Amino acid sequence: MKTALITGVSGGMGFATAKELIAQGYEVYGLDIHVVDEFDHFHFYQTDLRSESSVFASFQRIRMLGVGIDYIIHLAGIYSLNSLVEMPEQDYQRIYDINVNGVYRVNKIFLPIVNQGGKIIITTSELAALDPLPFTGIYGVTKAALDKYAYSLRMELQLLGYQVVVIRPGAVSTGLLDTSTKELDRFTENTTLYSYNAKKFKEIVDKVESRKIPPEKIAKLIYKITTKKKPRYVYSINRNVSLILLSALPKRLQNYIIKKILTSK
Repeated sequence: MKTALITGVSGGMGFATAKELIAQGYEVYGLDIHVVDEFDHFHFYQTDLRSESSVFASFQRIRMLGVGIDYIIHLAGIYSLNSLVEMPEQDYQRIYDINVNGVYRVNKIFLPIVNQGGKIIITTSELAALDPLPFTGIYGVTKAALDKYAYSLRMELQLLGYQVVVIRPGAVSTGLLDTSTKELDRFTENTTLYSYNAKKFKEIVDKVESRKIPPEKIAKLIYKITTKKKPRYVYSINRNVSLILLSALPKRLQNYIIKKILTSK
């Protein structure tokens, strides 16, 4: 029986992936700070990815079972929209610690029980390879850093017989996305520097998120990746064509366009 370790398992993509893999005959071990009820072939371990000791405690419990992991699937993350010069430092650090450092901690600690030939699947974002928009700075920074981390990890782990795969999704219908929308609402209401610009930006975000896909599509893609002997390094899904075209423009022109859009009356 194949085994998978999923981070962020209480979230929309994480839980959908757990159900999909179990339906395909996998045994799933889930990590999350938010508690999820266990059921057949699903084992939950409450874990704070910001804490090395918390991650190590979950590793010890799983290792004591004599379990070997075939796939580590990273779906934990925070999607935050805010101003880089107004957001509290503790929020900046927390987002980076979960989105980037949490992935590092899990891989480093759990690698000793990953079976030879195992895969590590890391979810970044379509924004990771694109230029960030205003107020997506911290999210874009963490996902771009995670993308670079994933490629570096792939270069190293291929020497040990493991594979690393990246998924770059566009908008996905999850509770995490709903939370970020509420954060944007609060930012729009509370910002003292970007009041008008934030309202204009919210109009753009609302249009982008109207094209979001259900988390089950991510789950099916992840299952497909686990079945491939030689998967691609990057899988993209639900990409935003407008963002791709904007990012392809010269930087000066990108800045001009964004400024015109967010300052026009």
